[in-house]
Amino acid sequence: MKEGRIIKALSGFYYVKSNDLVYQCRGRGVFRNQKITPLVGDFVEFEAGDENEGYIMKIKPRSNELVRPPIANITQAILVSSAHSPDFSSTLLDRFLVLIESKHVEPVIFITKVDTLTQSEKTEIENVKKSYERIGYPVELISTKDSEYLPDLTSYFKDKVTVIAGQSGVGKSSLINALDPTLFLETAEISRSLGRGKHTTRHVELLELFGGLVADTPGFSALDFSEIEAEELADCFPEFRERRQLCKFRGCLHHKEPKCAVKESVDNGEIEFFRYEHYLSFLEEIQSRKPRY
Repeated sequence: MKEGRIIKALSGFYYVKSNDLVYQCRGRGVFRNQKITPLVGDFVEFEAGDENEGYIMKIKPRSNELVRPPIANITQAILVSSAHSPDFSSTLLDRFLVLIESKHVEPVIFITKVDTLTQSEKTEIENVKKSYERIGYPVELISTKDSEYLPDLTSYFKDKVTVIAGQSGVGKSSLINALDPTLFLETAEISRSLGRGKHTTRHVELLELFGGLVADTPGFSALDFSEIEAEELADCFPEFRERRQLCKFRGCLHHKEPKCAVKESVDNGEIEFFRYEHYLSFLEEIQSRKPRY
């Protein structure tokens, strides 16, 4: 029996790296019976036959997992938003942040295409950067087409397993290509008629980059909170999480309750109003969804 990590899943095969060799494996039938799907990033035990082929026998416990993209045991998520084309959306970024926080993955924010901005637009994006940095998130303003806006980002990847996620067309594959041109990831121009990116990434794969592993993942534009309960939502906002013990009522949803420390912090400017607005919108979305039976 050998041990390794799944680094790619494609057409029913799982490619498991063990030491410096990669084995093409299939999952045992028992996984289907138990409704368990091996994920890229899983640590597994497998039996290897001849010519680097084998069968996955056991999936080890996961520290975390994402559904979209399907990947497990992630250290951090680099959330890529574009400053322009598609236009920057703090609502969309906050949806990504909530999803990542709910999975206990460390988020990092990269805002791309800043070379395309006017001076006033740059000032706006720099203010956005400061807002998220005050919360505690690392934020980088970058461009893959202008070296002035491409700082040394290697320290973000060393010894980490990173998922790069974001809306289609924001430049995720272009970013990885700029960091390491030898990876040759396929990229596509924005589909101008639709105003969004073409889906160019077909599968999830872990690639070696700067002493760590990075996954280039399919772009997607819709995120729902089907796995998050109303009582859990505030914990996905770090600036809310650190104040929850100061609320008068245990289980405070920071909405209509009196003597709420979060609402007081919004009123005195310690919490950004746009973040609170997004929280209330997400809370309403969660509370209004149909019950699951």
